[in-house]
Amino acid sequence: MGAETALSRTCLYDLHVELGAKMVPFAGYEMPVQYPMGIMKEHLHTRTYAGLFDVSHMGQAMLAGKDAVRVLESLVPGDIEILKPSRMRYTMLTNDQGTIIDDLMVTKMDDGYLLVLNAGCKHTDMAHITKHLSGDATITLMEDRALLALQGPRAVDVLAQFIPGVGSMKFMTAQRVEVCGGDCYVSRSGYTGEDGFEISVPNSIAEAFAKRLLKSPETAPIGLGARDTLRLEAGLCLYGHDIDLDTSPIEAGLNWTISKRRRSAGGFPGFDRIGKELEHGPARKRVGILPDGRAPARDGTEIVATDGRVIGTITSGGFGPTLGGPIAMGYVEAEFTAQDTPLLLRVRGRDVAARVVALPFVEHHYFKA
Repeated sequence: MGAETALSRTCLYDLHVELGAKMVPFAGYEMPVQYPMGIMKEHLHTRTYAGLFDVSHMGQAMLAGKDAVRVLESLVPGDIEILKPSRMRYTMLTNDQGTIIDDLMVTKMDDGYLLVLNAGCKHTDMAHITKHLSGDATITLMEDRALLALQGPRAVDVLAQFIPGVGSMKFMTAQRVEVCGGDCYVSRSGYTGEDGFEISVPNSIAEAFAKRLLKSPETAPIGLGARDTLRLEAGLCLYGHDIDLDTSPIEAGLNWTISKRRRSAGGFPGFDRIGKELEHGPARKRVGILPDGRAPARDGTEIVATDGRVIGTITSGGFGPTLGGPIAMGYVEAEFTAQDTPLLLRVRGRDVAARVVALPFVEHHYFKA
């Protein structure tokens, strides 16, 4: 069996083909990397109007039972206990070495905790969580559901035509609604830096619902290419690039995801290392980097100090369409993290001047009521 035939497809595959998408392998799936509009225009359309993304390849799981919160807090550093109904939180599964197994969204719903897991990690995550279940707790991978992301400043106007009341939802909240006769979860969240929503729908209605959203002249289908440039401009981590099994949450600058209670009480894998890094700082840290000129610095590019010493590596890099120039994120030794620190990027055998800048590259526009 060839590699291509082993790839999975989301339930929106036929729609992607119908819309003229260029399909590529990604995380075990055939996914649209771009549509005829092209990555640049898709990116700018999302920043101006509304972009529709198929993120059904990601894992959706329900962790249920009266011991669910205890189980989850034994696996992540996030404060899950404090979550009120319909509230959500970004956190990560950590291991005993204090590095990141995966990052995930956790939403407290009336029937349990809805977890959204990265596509490439979801089966490993499920095995990991299942291994640590105890007491009254169960986890179910909801493979009968698709996940759509509608992002951009006009997303709220588009979605309100089908789900009344979404305009009053606060950032990082969720609710259960009926769409096209299906039981759905809608959250005001996303990974582009824009206001927007993620909508979990039964596979059976996903295509019909997507087509309804796309009937709006303000909505365009957006592929993985623009999704990546949007999240890079927003300074958000991509698992497998900016965070992984060699990265701690503190090195990644994700200190804000760990509450005072959890910093004090611990009780999650890797607390020994993470607690020390919270107190004393890590030896290296993720920073934003602005290269001079027009040449982008891609993943794996060496970061060099002005004295010629290699001090880090680019983990995400490319062209930022909103900014009109190259941008990058990477890890550097702690003494080089101050804003405006001059760096050199070793791009195709020559050193390109760059400097450390604050993240995000493009201001977030999350809805704050």
